[in-house]
Amino acid sequence: QVQLKESGGGSVQAGGSLRLSCLVSGDTWRSHCMAWFRRAPGKEREGVATIWTEDDTTTYAESARGRFTISQDRAENTVYLQMNSLKPEDTAMYYCAARATMTCYSSLPEHWYIHWGQGTQVTVAS
Repeated sequence: QVQLKESGGGSVQAGGSLRLSCLVSGDTWRSHCMAWFRRAPGKEREGVATIWTEDDTTTYAESARGRFTISQDRAENTVYLQMNSLKPEDTAMYYCAARATMTCYSSLPEHWYIHWGQGTQVTVAS
């Protein structure tokens, strides 16, 4: 069983940056698809970025491409989401998700993932 715990959310001005962390514990997370999702007020949860832990292959939603970077540090058991040039529309609760699978891309729906964290809030002021 993999456990996930997000941190690093907060309030920033538009144009600012935040780095979210997802601490992974429990069973091995080799050969896992790790993902960041977000849910904005009144909207469905949407995939933002994924990384396949075996070879660091990453994918991004169109809204995140060029501004966000997903990465992993296996020594720290952590998956990161570096978010730059933040916009008010990035305001959301951000979640980390995982599944032991090679199928790994940002458009996969939330029910694809088995393990979830509790989320961390990101608020971007205009």
